[in-house]
Amino acid sequence: MSNRTDSNAAQIARDYYNSNDADLFYREVWGGEDIHVGLYESVREPIAAASRRTVERMAQLAGSLTPESRVIDLGAGYGGAMRYIARSFGSRCVALNLSEVENERTREMNRAAGLNGRIDVVEGDFASLDFPDASFDLVWSQEAILHTDARDRVCAEAARVLKPGGRFIFTDPMQADDASSSALQAIYDRLHLTSLASPAFYRATLSAAGMREIAFEEQPEQLSRHYARVREVLVEKADSLCETGMSDDYIQRMKSGLSHWVEGGRNGVLTWGIFVFERT
Repeated sequence: MSNRTDSNAAQIARDYYNSNDADLFYREVWGGEDIHVGLYESVREPIAAASRRTVERMAQLAGSLTPESRVIDLGAGYGGAMRYIARSFGSRCVALNLSEVENERTREMNRAAGLNGRIDVVEGDFASLDFPDASFDLVWSQEAILHTDARDRVCAEAARVLKPGGRFIFTDPMQADDASSSALQAIYDRLHLTSLASPAFYRATLSAAGMREIAFEEQPEQLSRHYARVREVLVEKADSLCETGMSDDYIQRMKSGLSHWVEGGRNGVLTWGIFVFERT
């Protein structure tokens, strides 16, 4: 399946994640498996280990998963979370993502893990899902919804494809409920957006879509810690990354962009955590 009714923000995200620079960055700096914010036990912990801990914690909050469960990841990146779910619980999974480059790498990794029969890799826009109502027991997403300017539609689609009693579990870098737009302008500009979602936005929007909140494990310190760690590894590996084909311009822009995330987290204008909602 493929869905090409992209918004401008979705097309910008597609082009970015299809680029050679981004592919190298997420493989060589971020770990190439779970390319999301990690739960760190120490400031020097490897990014991949902390990022996998987030997946493990989310799975604990996801409710009862079995081989009969159907799970979809909205913005699946390299598919690490769905491989974890398929391997750990035997569930049937869909890794939905808009980057053809990431999707092909996901398929390769699924085959190598012997999981391609349990994970469908689908190219598409999560603001317009090509699945029937009540198709899934669990909708999952990590650090993806911020990339769209149609977050209300993403929330509505997540609720639509969930079975009654099914859960929507997600993480997303968010602006704090009391943050001013001026304090976040540098981050808006980098993402080509005019806003980020806030906890209040998700609560109101998902409630209106027929969802009730189960939990919110808010940990803004992990956001700043994660992006600081990513920036540190990027700086450490800069020379070797240039040798493998990453552009110096990309490295410099990422160093600056990552600093904005770190500063926003430390200044209290950004927040992050694991949200869990249930379909009523």
